[in-house]
Amino acid sequence: MDGRGIASSFSDIAFQPGSCSRDGDGMHQSVKIKTDSMMKGIFIREGTLLKGIFISRPNRFLATVRLEREMLGDRVSGDLEVNAHVADPGRLEELLVPGRRVHLAPSDPSHSSTRRKTAYDLVLVDYDGILVSVDSRVPNEIVFSALQKKSLDGLRGYSSIIREAKYGESRLDFRLSCPGQKDCLIEVKSVTLVQDGRALFPDAPTIRGARHMKELMKARGEGIRALVLFIIQRNDAREFSPNDGTDPVFGMVLRDAFKAGVEVWAYTCEVTHHAIQLYRRIPVVL
Repeated sequence: MDGRGIASSFSDIAFQPGSCSRDGDGMHQSVKIKTDSMMKGIFIREGTLLKGIFISRPNRFLATVRLEREMLGDRVSGDLEVNAHVADPGRLEELLVPGRRVHLAPSDPSHSSTRRKTAYDLVLVDYDGILVSVDSRVPNEIVFSALQKKSLDGLRGYSSIIREAKYGESRLDFRLSCPGQKDCLIEVKSVTLVQDGRALFPDAPTIRGARHMKELMKARGEGIRALVLFIIQRNDAREFSPNDGTDPVFGMVLRDAFKAGVEVWAYTCEVTHHAIQLYRRIPVVL
């Protein structure tokens, strides 16, 4: 254990789910940590990614990237600047820095809206040798994969999975059910920001995120199991906390939700050019 009461080695330590300890930094929700590859939900990316250099972000959903000549073959005589869709509304200020290497996925015409204006999605950032996924759609697919495989401890007993479940004034990502058990509502949040080993959410104020936490609290009050699952799309985080410096309201509501019985889980991911896979569950520090 380190000086703040957080386990410094995760491979051989198991915490009991649902317990909580308090130290000078706040509440520590204990978690059961596994590194067995059989537990992992996975998202597999089809096709070949194109390497490029990030230039600018004209708006939060658009990036300008210079594709490298080696990725273009004989189609052009030099590097080519293209626009790419950014499927993450966060600021990503520490990741999308001019000159940083990024990876683009060509869009699939069969799955694209006729209104689409870009031929690429910006999906990965090479952050000093650490691959970070910046597609906020991916965590839901990873969790869905894990739920289908019944590979998440504490969620294996549910037989029915409903996606985009209506509850209150929101649509939550999953509703699990099984005869003889309480239903479980799950909201999944994508995390890309890590500072000094601590993953932080959000990286931009999120009114919607706070509303989801309130809906989960309401569900708990009605006897429904409720869970928020933070998926950290990189492998270098050792713990997770709300980003109070960016959005203190979300941090306050998340702590209230935890006190009301909402479960708060966080997982890191292993990220490669071809797949993003759950890696390990890490401590939540509230």
